[in-house]
Amino acid sequence: MLDFLQIVVNGIAVGSSYALMGLAMVIIYKTSEVPNFAQGEMALISTYFAYMLIEYHGLPYYVAFPAALIFSAVLGCILEFAVLRRAKEPNILGMIVITIGMEMVLLGLVSWKFGADPKTMAFPILPYDSIALGKIYISTLEVLTLVVVLFLTGALFLFFRFSKLGLAMKATQQNSTAARLMGIRTHRILMVTWGISSFVGCTAGLLIAPVAMQPFMMWDPLLKGFAAAVMGGMTSLPGAVIGAYLLGIIENLFGGYVSIEFKSVVAFLIIVMVLCVKPSGLFARHYVKKV
Repeated sequence: MLDFLQIVVNGIAVGSSYALMGLAMVIIYKTSEVPNFAQGEMALISTYFAYMLIEYHGLPYYVAFPAALIFSAVLGCILEFAVLRRAKEPNILGMIVITIGMEMVLLGLVSWKFGADPKTMAFPILPYDSIALGKIYISTLEVLTLVVVLFLTGALFLFFRFSKLGLAMKATQQNSTAARLMGIRTHRILMVTWGISSFVGCTAGLLIAPVAMQPFMMWDPLLKGFAAAVMGGMTSLPGAVIGAYLLGIIENLFGGYVSIEFKSVVAFLIIVMVLCVKPSGLFARHYVKKV
């Protein structure tokens, strides 16, 4: 029983990083209905920006981290304005291919500038310091990540539910033409959406970096975050978070009791099962657009 509880706690802990990436993907999808597969590398280059400020310029982490978050938001806005918006006759498949291309470019830039060797970045919390809950252990970094996830989920939910900008983002996603007719500047809304999403992704990168900082560190969180978003619903922020924690627990139980080698396969199996049974996800509302 104790081993089972420890595996569940570990699943919740790892699910927190999936949840942040899932949130980042849902934010863009809620506005544009396009999954952004460059999300991981946007977080990657922003995290390495913080590393550069700390290691090369001697700035403390409490200056470098906010600077990296601001950099990430600006990067998201620039990519939407300079790349996505310039696409001729955009369609969902074409936009997905563009995001994959941006992913390769950003990964190449990080690998060229910083190399493939793992790095160590200063962080206020040691990644392997643990808190004991009876005989169950969880690291302080995992507790911090969990708190950040819950805070961002609540803040984003309130933002989309009650703010004028959040409502404009929802209107843009549901019918961009009607939104423009109502005076909503949809292009500006999309740009801001990419900035917010990049900000959330950078938060995930900064929290993952103390454990494993290397050019491919965001691939697994991105894929698992996407799986969590599909599972919970690509338009539901709470659904993406719940899906992330369910995914973390399920894959850890699978790894602990079945096979550690095939633990990562569980995420993709869940995507297939959910899409077959409930294409809109477990917690998202399904709606039909009329033409």
